[in-house]
Amino acid sequence: MIVAACGGGGGGSGASTGGNTGGTTGGSTGSSAPGSPTGITIATGNGTLTVSFTAPGSSGSSAIIDYTASCTGGGATRTATGTSSPLTVTNLSNGTSYSCSVTARNAVGSSAASNAVTGTPVNNTAAACSLADRQNFVVAQLNEWYLYPETLPTNVNVANYSSVDALISAMTATARAQNKDRNFTYITSASEEDAYFNSGATAGFGIRLGYDSTARRVFILESFEGTPALAANIDRGDELTAIGTSSSTMRLVSDIFAAEGAQGVSNALGPSTAGTTRVLRILRGTTSREVTVAKADYSIEPVSSRYGGRIITDAGKRYGYINLRTFISTADNRLREEILKFREAGITEIIVDFRYNGGGLVSTGNLMGDLLGGNRQTSEIFSQLTFRPSKSANDSIKRFAPQSQSASPTKLAFITTSSSASASELVVNGFIPFFNDKLALIGSNTYGKPVGQIARDNAACDDRLRIVAFTTRNSANSDAYFNGLAEAVKASCRANDDFTQPLGTAGEASTRQALDWLQGKSCTAIPITSAEAATASGLEPSTMVSEQLALDIDPMPLPDRPSPAQRDIPGLF
Repeated sequence: MIVAACGGGGGGSGASTGGNTGGTTGGSTGSSAPGSPTGITIATGNGTLTVSFTAPGSSGSSAIIDYTASCTGGGATRTATGTSSPLTVTNLSNGTSYSCSVTARNAVGSSAASNAVTGTPVNNTAAACSLADRQNFVVAQLNEWYLYPETLPTNVNVANYSSVDALISAMTATARAQNKDRNFTYITSASEEDAYFNSGATAGFGIRLGYDSTARRVFILESFEGTPALAANIDRGDELTAIGTSSSTMRLVSDIFAAEGAQGVSNALGPSTAGTTRVLRILRGTTSREVTVAKADYSIEPVSSRYGGRIITDAGKRYGYINLRTFISTADNRLREEILKFREAGITEIIVDFRYNGGGLVSTGNLMGDLLGGNRQTSEIFSQLTFRPSKSANDSIKRFAPQSQSASPTKLAFITTSSSASASELVVNGFIPFFNDKLALIGSNTYGKPVGQIARDNAACDDRLRIVAFTTRNSANSDAYFNGLAEAVKASCRANDDFTQPLGTAGEASTRQALDWLQGKSCTAIPITSAEAATASGLEPSTMVSEQLALDIDPMPLPDRPSPAQRDIPGLF
């Protein structure tokens, strides 16, 4: 099983990859490695073997960190590492027999290998990838794992649906109407998602866009390092005023809005395919220019090398600032590096900027809990994953495990917006019982997604079905935040996302408000407004222009076929 707490905004965010799951309940005292995994089974795929297993009966003296599946055959050994079952071993030779086993690892060391099971990869795509076969796979998996089985239709005729997406939409319609599954269950490419969660790999211009539907304007909220957009000097605060496939086909963004709405603007930017070229008219201040930009492959830096981690000095005191864009595995070491700087500087008041973070790997969220939990006890619970009753054997508890890099904050300010979802909310929710009024939301209400997805792979078809399968709770068993976390926290301050100012600076409105709250200044609490309630229901609110054009704007809607990165990073193009 592949576990994730992903994405918010209108169906976007899902996900995790082979090895994206919450923590394992701590084991017995003493110094010992885990027991060996059991129940090894193998599913064959095109150049792949998917190894499923049962967690060992004993995790040893500390929580299990990860598992490694090793497959040996044809004179070579290939491995796959992750935090839960199954693990998919790739780059294997079709027709070659492989012997596969699994080990578990905790802080002490690795277990003995499990019993070995053999499997032979085979290219059975043509035989197993008819539409009916793919749809039947979806029906079986939803019936087995869906968190809300009582909402599923009892009789499903897959022949009534022209696509896998249409089938999923029909099967989850009742849960969607009940505001429980706001397009969080979906089908995606397993290989593309693995590439994104393992390394941040995606394709596009490398910008994050937001829009004001009332004024019919689109702004660049962020530009990513190593991308075509930043190379073209397109960055935060710029306005996108026209789009075309050439200079002669330019359409004003306001005209596209008028004719087709925000979705039309998303579609005008083209598919997320390397080589797709658009001419963009960019306005910075009073200067307008046209630039031709081609989408390219790149890897997202989850913690920006420009402003992802900072120590801000304000009013004679130093504060930590960490901006996490998305929960992917490459964030882990960067979080360790930046939070260690806070620890070494003796900083105890920290700003965590989740304003655009739609979620991702539960494992990275749990690590963030450990890194900000230097003053927590290993007996204390950070988060809990709870499955439907028939799958309760998969329930897990993540206890704090302070790291050598951990800081020990006394106050935490989380910058959030309606784009802050899933794993971002898991982190905030996990700290609420321990900080009370020493923890605050700054900005606006979060999306409201106290559920997460597992991944079930139909490897032969490269299909990964993301299924809402568990709730995320804190130590107080609180998981009732479908309307966002503003009602759950004891302190909050309303602030704009001032995209006219750089992120992580004292002059940016949300960062300024976070500093003011840390300094004990009064503020206006975040309201549960009708606009925020609409966002939590999956609707797109219109927003008003503030005095300085510091808009509380919405991320651009997902394109028709979003990439895994676009599901977890609201507004990514």
